[in-house]
Amino acid sequence: QAQLVESGGGLVQAGESLRLSCAASGRTFSSAAMGWFRQTPGKERELVGGMSWRGDITVYADSVKGRFTMSRDNTKSTVYLQMNSLKPEDTAVYYCAAGPRLQRASSGYGYWGQGTQVTVSS
Repeated sequence: QAQLVESGGGLVQAGESLRLSCAASGRTFSSAAMGWFRQTPGKERELVGGMSWRGDITVYADSVKGRFTMSRDNTKSTVYLQMNSLKPEDTAVYYCAAGPRLQRASSGYGYWGQGTQVTVSS
């Protein structure tokens, strides 16, 4: 059973940066596609970024392109989301997820972390 634990969330001002981490355990992390999603109350969970198991393919939501960067370290079973130039509209609970292949849909990921809150003040 895979376990994913996010960390790094917090309260920042607009324009600042945060780096989220997601530590994986319990299954073969290195062969899993990973995704970062976010959700706000009353809205569906949306993909922020996704990365193939090799790390050679990444996809991002249009709203974060050029500001967010996803990376992974398979030796540490950890995936990261570097978030720069944060905006108030980036405020959400951020989740990492693992699945068999890179997809934009949340339904394609079978393992989820508990989420970490990111709040960006204006």
